Amino acid sequence: MVAIDGIGMTSRRTRLRLIQRLREAGIRDEKVLAVMEEMPRHIFLDEALAHRAYEDTALPIGYSQTLSQPYIVARMTEVLVASAPSKVLEIGTGSGYQTSILARLCDEVYSVERIKALQDKARERLHLLKLRNVMLRLADDTVGWPERGPYNGIIVTAAPRVVPPELLEQLADGGIMVIPVGEERQMLVKITREGDRFHQEDIEPVRFVPLLGGVVR
Repeated sequence: MVAIDGIGMTSRRTRLRLIQRLREAGIRDEKVLAVMEEMPRHIFLDEALAHRAYEDTALPIGYSQTLSQPYIVARMTEVLVASAPSKVLEIGTGSGYQTSILARLCDEVYSVERIKALQDKARERLHLLKLRNVMLRLADDTVGWPERGPYNGIIVTAAPRVVPPELLEQLADGGIMVIPVGEERQMLVKITREGDRFHQEDIEPVRFVPLLGGVVR
């Protein structure tokens, strides 16, 4: 595991340049920016790629999955935490980077991953960062974690063809879901629950790996 402080890997200046790029791209939530500035993104990558950790680009983490572009992480997080959700469901733990950002901004984070090897690495990183308000589950990403719901916020880090109704059911009244939707053309959308109605708002075009079912042990 790469050192958490990043000494010999990246400088404070490098992280600050990334945060400045995020500001220039339109990210306005200072709490989100502060958490991302302090988060050691290099520990979520294999050592061969760690030197690229503070570029504003998506990077591979194996199993045909990626560590999302920092701008996308910031944008999705900014939209989600605008309503100050205390209890959040994350679909797709992946490397654990988005999970760790959420853990610094929300009281409880429940994260589901379908690939055991990725979940095991994410668990190590969360332990290294001493983040104890995260619960992990190995399960089919498309079904969420209904036993722990409902959730004030749901964030989905892979794109389904359509929004899974199982996830809508787990969203609390007044809660917000941030999710990329589509196949060839994908759109990041914000869904707000109002009783039995769901209001959908387009945010911007995106490109995510597809949301898949099944568990890979």
